[in-house]
Amino acid sequence: MPESRSRLSPSAKRRAGESESEPVARRGRPVGDHDAKRAELLTAAIAVIAREGYSGASMRKVAQHAGCTTGAVTYYFANKEEMVGAVAQNLFDKVEALLEINRELIDIKSLIQQWHQWINFEEPDIWLALLQLLAHARHEPAFASLFRQRHTHFRQVSTSLLEDGQRRGKIRADIPADLLADQINAFSDGWLMMLPIEPERFSAERGQALLDALITLISPPKVTRRSPKAQVTTQ
Repeated sequence: MPESRSRLSPSAKRRAGESESEPVARRGRPVGDHDAKRAELLTAAIAVIAREGYSGASMRKVAQHAGCTTGAVTYYFANKEEMVGAVAQNLFDKVEALLEINRELIDIKSLIQQWHQWINFEEPDIWLALLQLLAHARHEPAFASLFRQRHTHFRQVSTSLLEDGQRRGKIRADIPADLLADQINAFSDGWLMMLPIEPERFSAERGQALLDALITLISPPKVTRRSPKAQVTTQ
């Protein structure tokens, strides 16, 4: 008798073919560490926003940059607005983590130098993306509210750090800490805004000079002591 052969339906044939070949990308729940994958997608989104700007960034481009399907991106973020909001939160988290590292040391100079190293050499995409999102926030009330909330907390932490420095004699105490915090933030924001446009103004040598000048401005004023002879003469 001739050998009988079972007939497979087209869908069964496709499934059989898939089992013999490489796995195909599928929509739905990604496999693996949820937090790690989300962090990977946020990093990709930051890079895309830095390169393309807010309007040019899309979930498809983020997926391409991360090497995954658009469906994988939409599993973590329902839409572009949710993704961009998560990016903004992530950027502020990184900045606040840098503050917390230096909170115990009360070393403002070290903090500012780390910040300079970070934005110039280590993770420039972060600051380029932040500039794009700041421009977008001007036209989106809900997004602007997020920025105000996180920036307010950032200023509060900065002020607290400066107040500790004042109590320890490391920061000038003749100017309120909240004003000093705003001055430092203005310095940082100006640097961030102009660095992509005029990088030559922020070379390593000049950048260090700017940082040294800022440290001098927020350090306690030097008290000039007169010699005993000068005191007698004035009397």
